[in-house]
Amino acid sequence: MTSPSIYVTKPSLAPLEQYVTYLNTIWETGVMTHHGPMVQRLEKELSTYLKVKHVVCVSNGTCALQLAIRATDITGEVITTPFTFIATANIIAWERCRPVFVDIDPDTWNIDPEKIEEKITDETSAILPVHVFSAPCDVDLIQTIAAKHGLKVIYDAAHAIAVEVDRKSILQYGDISAMSFHATKLFNTAEGGACVTDNDFLAERIRRMRFFGFDERKDIVDAGMNAKMTEVSAGLGLANLKWLDRVRRNRREKYELYQNLLSEVQFITFQKYDAEEYNYSYMPILFDSEELLLRAMDRLIDGNIYTRRYFYPSLNTVPIFAPQDSLPVSERVARSILCLPLYDTLPNEDIERICEHIRQA
Repeated sequence: MTSPSIYVTKPSLAPLEQYVTYLNTIWETGVMTHHGPMVQRLEKELSTYLKVKHVVCVSNGTCALQLAIRATDITGEVITTPFTFIATANIIAWERCRPVFVDIDPDTWNIDPEKIEEKITDETSAILPVHVFSAPCDVDLIQTIAAKHGLKVIYDAAHAIAVEVDRKSILQYGDISAMSFHATKLFNTAEGGACVTDNDFLAERIRRMRFFGFDERKDIVDAGMNAKMTEVSAGLGLANLKWLDRVRRNRREKYELYQNLLSEVQFITFQKYDAEEYNYSYMPILFDSEELLLRAMDRLIDGNIYTRRYFYPSLNTVPIFAPQDSLPVSERVARSILCLPLYDTLPNEDIERICEHIRQA
């Protein structure tokens, strides 16, 4: 008998009846968008939950990065990581800046801060690191380098909700952190995102820029775009936020089950992280070689198990960003990394089946 399919992720969703209560309110008020009461409430509740000053909700995580770049007036070269989703580098180029890639740490898979300064030039205006799979970057060293050279710091925190360093939210570091609330993320609004900052001026500017540059009196005072979150998305976020701690606990238990079942497999290693709250939103494993990865993928597909090569290829090898230096660590990791299925409702027996396929590979 054919085994049921297992996919790399599924959205974490509140019970439908809880979401419907928010939809009922939207239907009663007729307010669907334009920074309505649901969005305002979600921003406030997220600020409290995350222990940050300003959360400015937007339509998606890519827009959050775009607004962060615009709000901080970044131009020229932006130093970033090649081991990330294409959106990180794409939006730098989209904003007419040039992504300059720096190799990654072989253990954390984050940008290697020891290699940043050698890439700084007179054209460099910012550093844009990524907290990969929610593992925190070396935020203190990155800030030291940025301050020394007068650079802005924007964090791609798409993966990094509910992560803390020294009992402080990872989102408080840098000038702005850009978050994603896509359906695949630990916390989702179906589509959505946010800019997080402690800077009052930047928060207010992003609020204007997400709505065509209008201020609260509807005067046009800045350049802008349409990056507003809808009330429907915000309502889903409010419903899902109540379940976030439970979802994170469930994912942690399943992540640790994977680690226990695969700990004796000699040809894979796990990401290393140093944080009080790694959020366990992904289950990445690194194979000793691409050949082993492909063999395991084939074995898993034969069992109707669908994984994802996050993040492949290393972006310094993508032609649209040429010319770039060779970055051997990122290129090796990108070729050999695989994200296994992980979501809060994934049955433990499915994890056991997945691990058995990998061991047999």
